[in-house]
Amino acid sequence: MSIEVVREYFKKYDMQDKILEFPVSSATVELAAVALGTEQARIAKTMSFKKDDGCILVITAGDVKIDNAKYRHTFGLKAKMLTAEEVVEYVGHAIGGVCPFAVKEGVHGIYIDESVKRFETVFPACGSANSAIELTPDQLFQYSNATGWVDVCKPKE
Repeated sequence: MSIEVVREYFKKYDMQDKILEFPVSSATVELAAVALGTEQARIAKTMSFKKDDGCILVITAGDVKIDNAKYRHTFGLKAKMLTAEEVVEYVGHAIGGVCPFAVKEGVHGIYIDESVKRFETVFPACGSANSAIELTPDQLFQYSNATGWVDVCKPKE
């Protein structure tokens, strides 16, 4: 199980006991917000995009969408999401539990969108379709071993 790999990963930070598991699905932003009793915007969604023979991960706030022009300008390529099979192959976590922790070597960079910074804490998944962890944006950056901050989302209306 992917959550066990993530739990083991968090042991080096003594954060393994901070992982939350729910009796209900948290596989989508909407379901995660209900499971956590929080607003959808605070769900830190991890999206996986094709890059060469692997992928990059982009973590955004739950209420924003990727701006294709900004993405192309930032990364120099079209924003093309991985298939469900590719996500497992390159990232190591299945859709619904994709997270930036304990990822496979097929991940060529982890980027966090500026949209996450507007919250004191956010909730990324932890490798399963019914898990999350509460982290500050700085903790998310640290624990994910992020490559950098980016601005690749459409502005909030």
